[in-house]
Amino acid sequence: IHVAVPLAMAWLFVLHRLAGRPIRWRVGVRWLAAAVVLTLGMLLWQAPDPGEATLSDATYAGDNFLPSLARTGDGKLIPARALMMDDYCRGCHADVHEQWSHSAHRLSSFNNPAYRFSVRETRKVAAERGDNRAARFCAGCHDPVPLFAGAFDDPDFDDEGHPTAAAGITCTACHAITRINSPRGNADFTIEAPLHYPFAYDDNAFLQWVNRQLVKAKPEFHKKTFLKPLHRQPEFCGVCHKVHLPEELNRYKWLRGQNHFDAFALSGVSGGGASSFYYPAQAVRKCALCHMPLVASADFAAGLFDDSGELKVHDHQFLGANTALPHLAGFPAWVNEKHRAYLAGALRVDIFSLKEDGLITGAQFAPLRPELPVLEPGRRYLLETVIRTLRLGHTFTQGTSDSNEVWLDVTLTSGDRLIGRSGGMDADGAVDPWSHFVNSYVLDREGNRIDRRNAQDIFTVLYNHQIPPGAADVVHYAFRVPEDLTEPVAVEVKLLYRKFDTTYLRHFQGESFRGNDLPVVTLASDRIVLPVAGGTAVSGAAPGIAGWERWNDYGIGLLRKADRGELRQAEQAFRRVEALGRPDGPLNLARIYLREGRLEEAVGALQRAAAHDPPADPWVVAWISGQVNKQNGYLDEAIADFQRVIATDFEQAHRRGFDFSRDYRVINELGQALFERAKQERGAARGERRDAYLAEAAHWFQRVLELDPENVTAHYNLALLYELQDEPLRAREHRALHARYRPDDNADDQAVSLHRRRNPAADHAAAAVVIYDLQRPGAYGLPLARSGALAMGPTSGRGDSHAREPGAE
Repeated sequence: IHVAVPLAMAWLFVLHRLAGRPIRWRVGVRWLAAAVVLTLGMLLWQAPDPGEATLSDATYAGDNFLPSLARTGDGKLIPARALMMDDYCRGCHADVHEQWSHSAHRLSSFNNPAYRFSVRETRKVAAERGDNRAARFCAGCHDPVPLFAGAFDDPDFDDEGHPTAAAGITCTACHAITRINSPRGNADFTIEAPLHYPFAYDDNAFLQWVNRQLVKAKPEFHKKTFLKPLHRQPEFCGVCHKVHLPEELNRYKWLRGQNHFDAFALSGVSGGGASSFYYPAQAVRKCALCHMPLVASADFAAGLFDDSGELKVHDHQFLGANTALPHLAGFPAWVNEKHRAYLAGALRVDIFSLKEDGLITGAQFAPLRPELPVLEPGRRYLLETVIRTLRLGHTFTQGTSDSNEVWLDVTLTSGDRLIGRSGGMDADGAVDPWSHFVNSYVLDREGNRIDRRNAQDIFTVLYNHQIPPGAADVVHYAFRVPEDLTEPVAVEVKLLYRKFDTTYLRHFQGESFRGNDLPVVTLASDRIVLPVAGGTAVSGAAPGIAGWERWNDYGIGLLRKADRGELRQAEQAFRRVEALGRPDGPLNLARIYLREGRLEEAVGALQRAAAHDPPADPWVVAWISGQVNKQNGYLDEAIADFQRVIATDFEQAHRRGFDFSRDYRVINELGQALFERAKQERGAARGERRDAYLAEAAHWFQRVLELDPENVTAHYNLALLYELQDEPLRAREHRALHARYRPDDNADDQAVSLHRRRNPAADHAAAAVVIYDLQRPGAYGLPLARSGALAMGPTSGRGDSHAREPGAE
């Protein structure tokens, strides 16, 4: 009817004109002019108007919101009302609004007590230094409404009472972004006040109804405004989930902060990294596939996204790991249950090995299960546990890795007798500081721990226990079997997670602190029962993990500790993988040999990996082969290897959706190989070929900077290259950028030394080889008399004694 009626009316009009008098054109033109004037008047009268251009207390200085990299389309402020339209959105998108209202994005700003505490301190320090605007560093992502409305710049901004303070990351704050300006992160996007159909801001109920009907009648304009191609790309998430600390904030130098984006882009999970240990059957190319899964919905925006035939939307709860905010905000229990369900299966814990004498060099029994060793009373042992990341597409733990609390809770029992413990908690819920934490331990320049999320004071890292995607870590625990023990020993290991540690919670709760009651989530666990000589025999079922994979994970964890003296043990593990018929064994042996400079052995291992049936991933073989050839001086072969990787010239990789063209680690290696190759072209007769190699090298280094503008390797090599080409201005530019972005290794030493002297527990965790004592006197949860009676003395691989009382965190 909708289509037919206008056609019928048009035909009737034609018939009418054929039968009637001639058209009076002058009258028609008058009516047309009147209609145009009326239409223009209505448009001007009812054009979407979000209100005043600034808030009454705005102090915006017109400097593009620096040091946040965010900007507006016209360089001016955006009225707060234009960015606070959540109720307007709810009118058609009730399901999405409900999901968002229980998300961390909703509580990103001063409505988040943890964030409010930290940013108050940042604003205070910035004001004391003479420029309150340095705190915009946080606001670009966390406080878009007060930032773009100008209120955030007010030194007297009321972060609890101001109407913009509790806005969070609103619907419009994301969907009004029109451009991602660079991959630098720190909110480097352009945002504009969105265009609407008439009456979008009108308070009249009838006119609001008219606006909704216009949207529903012609949704293409609305959709084009609020859902752009960039919203489907990982770069959109990375613009805020990639961070650096600018000099304006810390009054020191540029420092890299959290970086979900590069960790994901260079991972095997995304199919973008050419050097991963594991790869999925198909690449996961978008953040939303994990963090915004499809859920059934009757929402107006729901669509048929899969073959189920069911209408769905992407879940705007943005599932992740922030289990603290739902608890603090009093959200319904189902909110945290969704997070718990999402975290299930993300990691794995495997009690893998037992070594005699409590040393990493002791005789090894592995893998534990189905066969089990018999413990001898009075003897010391070293228990080795493997943590493996499974479904994660980025480093674990990521984000606020200094205040995320992830630790291993290990318990040894014999019957009802507790004989060993690590990872216990005290009466306030604080975790024993002598536990193994999967975190990044960050210091200020005076050697104090960054324990208040005080980003402006970050100076250096004491240690980094984070685990990349598709990788593993090995944690060592030592214990002595009591002389009088006859019952089997049960070992239980849990990987526990809590969003905020007790120190930080105590800071931001202040006088209201009554202990750390934030939810604790068990991310993974394993349990094993070991027989004791003269006692009851026990048997153990093998875990549901292939034997080669258990050895491979163990070797990966040790390989990643290469700077900590465990390469020999890693080599032995990978030899076992090869003996079990897997190409991962010789491939990972090649990684070890390359690192140790055993290039001939690396070549042999690569040949075995490539000739294996089935063969190792050919792109990883090419990546390692390129490095070996480069070190051997076979530059043409190295160049060919790297070019093949960057071109993703592998049929299997294309079938699985992989693309290594953006792996800037490979591109840097190619640029360096070309640079070295150019140096081999000596003499005037070969100048043209030399210049061609130099030009190609410069091209690839510039490509790296397109992907990672702060890349120190690319800037360093470009500085050398341009000096060689007699381009001093360009060389000076890149030398200055290299100096800006490179780590300040010398400045770190004093802060690290200060903290290690003050804090024995942190000093122990930062040691070259760390062995945690399961019977340390004073361990939380271990009876003092019993732990003292079972104290085992030296606990480090070097024989140093670290069995001291825990220091203050």
